[in-house]
Amino acid sequence: MGSPPMPPPRRPGAAPVPSLGLWDVVALILGIVIGAGIFRSPGVVAASSAGPGEVLLVWIVGGVVSLAGALCYAELATAYPHAGGDYHFLDRAFGRRPAFLFAWARLTVIPTGSVALLAFVFGDYVAGALGRPAASGLVAAGLVVALVALNVAGLRLAAGAQGALTALVVLGLAAVIAIGLGLPPAPLAAPGDAAGAGGAFSPAAGLALVFVLFAYGGWNEAAYVSAELRGGRRAIATALVLSLAVVTALYVLANVAYLRGLGFERLQGSTTVAADLLDRAAGPAGVAAVSLVVAIAAVTSANATLLLGSRLCWAFGQDHPGFSALGRWSARASTPVNAVLAQGTIALALVGFGIASRRGFETMVAYTAPVFWLFFLLTGAAVVVLRRRDPSAPRPFRVPLYPFTPALFCAACAYLLWSSLAYAGPGAALGVAVLVAGLVPLWWSRRAAPVRRAAHP
Repeated sequence: MGSPPMPPPRRPGAAPVPSLGLWDVVALILGIVIGAGIFRSPGVVAASSAGPGEVLLVWIVGGVVSLAGALCYAELATAYPHAGGDYHFLDRAFGRRPAFLFAWARLTVIPTGSVALLAFVFGDYVAGALGRPAASGLVAAGLVVALVALNVAGLRLAAGAQGALTALVVLGLAAVIAIGLGLPPAPLAAPGDAAGAGGAFSPAAGLALVFVLFAYGGWNEAAYVSAELRGGRRAIATALVLSLAVVTALYVLANVAYLRGLGFERLQGSTTVAADLLDRAAGPAGVAAVSLVVAIAAVTSANATLLLGSRLCWAFGQDHPGFSALGRWSARASTPVNAVLAQGTIALALVGFGIASRRGFETMVAYTAPVFWLFFLLTGAAVVVLRRRDPSAPRPFRVPLYPFTPALFCAACAYLLWSSLAYAGPGAALGVAVLVAGLVPLWWSRRAAPVRRAAHP
């Protein structure tokens, strides 16, 4: 089909500049990935596994799948660094219509729903600690407002807070691991359950993988700061691989600690695994301490999601005149202020929806999952499409074992898309409906004015 035409010059105005170091981006990735998932998913994963060996195996597989995806993203981000991330890759590979729908999903479904669900995690723990569980929704809304204010204040302040909070979360998770490994071992499996301890996959292991990859989710957000990272194009690949290596090691060790400290059967029935582990080790004081760690983890993930998601909305506004207000970059704050405000407003509306449903966290997970995995699948396919369509583009980093690595990632995404549609219920239907509703502004945008393709930095 040939290479895409060269885009016209960017509209006048401020734009992203390389202002983040490698460790800033690593902190963003760690902060967004190490969130509520590792403190909520292990019990569900164990309940869907045949034994302790399978529990550990499925967490390792999740790390391998995530690394395959990260390698795909690293090739795209080094070849086409842009604040639009996936949006820019999809535009080059498949054209403006799929890219528009992806940007619409990023504005209305994926990061906004993620901010809302993380706010509910924070609200549940804080309101519970204060003895006022009914106030969870109000606490969640307050967190969204506070994070919007932080990001409007400027990139350096938001990134600095992210680094400090991420350090606390990693140290907290490391402390949980150390305490679990130091406890006298609990029984791994009930008598007669030895077959499950060998590590062979059981029929329900696929469902376990859904929850494992939910816990690993968020590393792809690094693509949105590829144009703001110092150190050359290969630096984003280094940040992705380094971050996922750390996350995989922490997650596997955390599950070893949970299995040692709680045993397989108790882990299967736990919805608050870290709190249960610390309760055994230190009683109520341990529960309070780990609850604080979980609350901080929710804040770091929500802040990183808002910070990085706003970059795509900025790129979207640069390209589509009907959304030009989103495409204004504040040189003072070094951030797209209007995009932050727009995403914060939608996240607040979703918090209200979650309060009305009385199942805020579960509703938001169901709302985001199918749309998330659909566009992950398309972005993985973009690696293959752009290798064929634009072979002359400089690629400082190339996916190892091509095309097997992109094929592995795309197969995993297709399976998780099917699983999220099959198991997520009405919330999934709502998320898909909002995505389909994006066809209306797509039609309106095409009629109102031609698309402006912003030049990548």
